[in-house]
Amino acid sequence: MSEKKIILEDIAPVNLYGVNDSKLELIKTRFPKLKIVARGETIKASGEEEELNQFEMVINILIAYYNRFGNLTENAIEQILNGRAKRNGSAENTSTSDDVITFGNSGLIVKARTDNQRKMVEAITKNDMLFAVGPAGTGKTYTAVALAVRALKNKEVKKIILTRPAVEAGENLGFLPGDLKEKLDPYLQPLYDALGDMIAPEKLSYYLENRIIQIAPLAFMRGRTLDNAFAILDEAQNATEGQLKMFLTRMGSSAKFVITGDITQIDLPKHQPSGLPQAMRLLKNIEGVDIVELDGTDVIRHKLVKKIVEMYDQKS
Repeated sequence: MSEKKIILEDIAPVNLYGVNDSKLELIKTRFPKLKIVARGETIKASGEEEELNQFEMVINILIAYYNRFGNLTENAIEQILNGRAKRNGSAENTSTSDDVITFGNSGLIVKARTDNQRKMVEAITKNDMLFAVGPAGTGKTYTAVALAVRALKNKEVKKIILTRPAVEAGENLGFLPGDLKEKLDPYLQPLYDALGDMIAPEKLSYYLENRIIQIAPLAFMRGRTLDNAFAILDEAQNATEGQLKMFLTRMGSSAKFVITGDITQIDLPKHQPSGLPQAMRLLKNIEGVDIVELDGTDVIRHKLVKKIVEMYDQKS
């Protein structure tokens, strides 16, 4: 028998439990095999692993529904529960699929939307280190951040570390205006954007201020040991061989590492080879390391992006 603890972060307990726990009792009727105890912001459930996972998914969907519509009636709960039970292709049923990674702001459902994104989810579940490489628009970074947020919400890690090399084509940090933070923030903005979709603004500010979520350029990782952390190195194709080795060896005893990049868009000076191809070649057969290669079929941006990627692939 297993136990799962769910911490309510995006909803007041009374809005989920109902007056005198009326809504919670309704939810319990759908999971008769589980022992469910709710106290304050914590729900503890014990039973079979598969049933626990279904219960957690339903709780997350109910919270997402409340955040989207501003209320959660018993009738709405029944419809969602029936949608799950019937598995009839309804929106509720789709939301409970294994593709769901986490739930974001205003009811946003963050899910794996392509086969290779699903491979990323599966790979990081089975391994501690994942390389996810592919062209622009394939959701590498977004999926990685979603996995990190899920791990933090599930108390699997204590912090999230997001980093990327401060390298861009034709630009130099020294010539940008502002202090160091102002110089670096534009390089890290895609990471802020992804987090902003998945974590409420007040909660995100709290995480950042208390360094539960840390966003920093790759150079700031030197000398650290990243333990009890989910660490993501984004734009890894712009890390040199030495920098990538430095990052990979920051891994603590309880950590998950995801390295994302696009080896067709290397912005390093010509005399500096990217460390990403070398790292993938050296580590590809090590147990605990997996590699997922995304391609044009995974592009989920504007339809023109897929065509642009295809044309550049043909040229090369």
